[in-house]
Amino acid sequence: MRSRGTSKKTNVATFDVNAQIARQILVIRGQKVMIDTDLAALYGVTTKRFNEQVKRNLARFPADFFFRLSDAEYAALRSHIATSTRGRGGRRYLPYVFTEHGAIMAATILDSPRATEMSVFIVRAFVALREALAAHKDLAQRLDELESRLERKLATHDQAISGILEAIRQLMVPPEPAKKRRIGFVQTD
Repeated sequence: MRSRGTSKKTNVATFDVNAQIARQILVIRGQKVMIDTDLAALYGVTTKRFNEQVKRNLARFPADFFFRLSDAEYAALRSHIATSTRGRGGRRYLPYVFTEHGAIMAATILDSPRATEMSVFIVRAFVALREALAAHKDLAQRLDELESRLERKLATHDQAISGILEAIRQLMVPPEPAKKRRIGFVQTD
């Protein structure tokens, strides 16, 4: 049942925005994060202004809310994000990445209607990703259980089959010929 004022078109648009944001969530250092350029674009500000606001409000961003990428991490991401080479008109500094909490905190320091609106979508995208990962973990656990059960059954079947093959091999061995008794008299000394 739809609430008053919503339409199918609005629900489709919301799904598209959530899907777009979900594609921008990356896993770095074991955490789900978004890059500063992506967040700045979503919030409708330049990356420079976005990072300036973060630096002005560092007390609101503890270490578990954001961190700066290392050179190796940034190099690994170059294929995922479209930026020019550093030193040739591209970024001068390594990008920041923000966890779910950091992305929401960034919306509060920007204090614009667009930032507030987009923060809702960002939360929904992180939640959807968390649910999808939980579903995959459940599926992986069930698959592991099925695999172990199958291995146990195969082990007992393998033992039974090897027992049958051994019995067949024993049947295939020709019996030793019975010693023939000589006809006639046997001499004894």
